[in-house]
Amino acid sequence: MTTQEIIIHMFCFVDDAMPDLPRHPQARLYPSELVTISLLFALKGGHFRAFYRWLSRDHASLFAGLPERSRLQRLMQAHHKWCQYLLAAPSFFTVIDSYPIELLFPIRAGRSPAQVGKKGKDKGRWSVGIKLCWLLNNQGQVVDWDWDTLNVHDQRFHPVMERHQDETITLADWGFRSASGVPGNCLLCPKGTWNERMLVETALSLVTVICDLKHLHHRTATYIQARLAAVGAMFNVLLALFHLLHPDAGRWQISIAEFSL
Repeated sequence: MTTQEIIIHMFCFVDDAMPDLPRHPQARLYPSELVTISLLFALKGGHFRAFYRWLSRDHASLFAGLPERSRLQRLMQAHHKWCQYLLAAPSFFTVIDSYPIELLFPIRAGRSPAQVGKKGKDKGRWSVGIKLCWLLNNQGQVVDWDWDTLNVHDQRFHPVMERHQDETITLADWGFRSASGVPGNCLLCPKGTWNERMLVETALSLVTVICDLKHLHHRTATYIQARLAAVGAMFNVLLALFHLLHPDAGRWQISIAEFSL
């Protein structure tokens, strides 16, 4: 698929999934166009300035009219909750895991009083950043998510499971154990059991390679929230597009590599 075809297919999925939201009289973009741009930024990764140059230079004709760069970024942050319309429904079994994201090199920590990331260990090395938590259904789609600083324990994400207490049984690793107990729908799985949990590892490795999510360049919590909301919605849209283009693929097979920008 060409880049233009990918953008058009993504817009069609977004437009079908979102309700009929009115466009502000002074707005250039329709809500589904704004969400599509947010998903494209989540897919391409990197700095927003470079993304905006690429979008305005090569694909501005696909949209009703691009606002100025900083205004577009503020609009994406202000309306990031629209990405919730693209989250999936839980299945009988779901899987949960956390994912570290680096914001700063450790040597630069503490230079700004507004620093969001905290110091923690990632794969045996110290890093300053945040931790993303994904809850996936049995088809690999993002059902719910949350984030916090890198120094917190995985038990901080128990509310993600509790929000779906009556809907699903969640498979988790021992990192989510707590002395005060775990949510009633949480099933702690010892190492080597319930290999279905590898689904979330596959999904997170895809966003690492394709979207360069291991490093973020945002410096405020509101823009981090908007970026992570778009990543989850983008993953669901591209997963649906993958199964549309490959109807013979099994429901456990997930891939977004062919949509890399």
